[in-house]
Amino acid sequence: MAFSAEQALTLLRKAQANDRLAHAYLITGPVGSGTREVAAGLTGILVGDTADPLKHADVHIAEPESKSRRITIEQVRELERSLQMRSLRGGRKVVVIFDADRLMEGSANAFLKTLEEPPRDSHILLVSNFPELLLETILSRCIEIPLVAGARRGLDERQRQIAESLRNFFKIPRPELPQVFGLVREVQALLAVAKQAIADETEAMFKTEAKRFREASGVDSGWLDDREDFHKALAEARYRNERGVLVDTLESWWADVLRQQQQATHLDLPDFSSDTAALAARLPVSDVITRAAAIGGLRENFGRNVQEQLAVEVAFLEAFSA
Repeated sequence: MAFSAEQALTLLRKAQANDRLAHAYLITGPVGSGTREVAAGLTGILVGDTADPLKHADVHIAEPESKSRRITIEQVRELERSLQMRSLRGGRKVVVIFDADRLMEGSANAFLKTLEEPPRDSHILLVSNFPELLLETILSRCIEIPLVAGARRGLDERQRQIAESLRNFFKIPRPELPQVFGLVREVQALLAVAKQAIADETEAMFKTEAKRFREASGVDSGWLDDREDFHKALAEARYRNERGVLVDTLESWWADVLRQQQQATHLDLPDFSSDTAALAARLPVSDVITRAAAIGGLRENFGRNVQEQLAVEVAFLEAFSA
């Protein structure tokens, strides 16, 4: 489940009050979801400084600085040295790595031991808009805090298109298989448009970098190959993020139906409240829970790299059949 920045910080404050904060967190979410704000807020909770926590004497920050926009092994070693030193204020020490997906493989591997067993009273926060680019060994050592952009900024165009498709679909009194597969095609068309837009944008970015590379001197010839690989990986990660937006929106739809059944006041999709209210009146709670679980299964299948069309069709047959 993804949270708004405010919800995430509320939960983290409760964890602090109960002395249950973890030693390593991975804060993820699309651009604009508030990942940096949550990192700053959690840092403030840890060091007891809410005014300007990222400038606290016991807070150490790393982010991409080299020409290749990577976090180098030298930066990682400097962070590790900082964690081994005494706290300057006698409290906790915090390391924050922004754009953690830019960790070079050697840097990431060098950091694993510290990430798994940081020094006493030390905490590590990784921040990434593209966690799919991180090594699995990094992911497995952190508690993830996933954020959702829609909770902060309202629906973006693609989320609204998905919700509009659901609105139109449920105008059919008893949708049958042809209508369900029609909804599948609509969603797959939206994903295809997003995939092409991402490919075009990342290709343009790489061409710009390649042009600068050819005009520059004294740059390692392997740098361009590394950048090409990076942009390919970035395109894949951004597309996975788009699929995550799809799942978030579908989960929000069914969550709102459940909220309507419980007369809850907060809705993720308030512009579609009349549609989810109609479903809340029409479907039993157990049915809504089953349909919502099918969308959770879609997220799991995406994570296991199940073939996309098959994963969508199976989930939609369970979630949207009469």
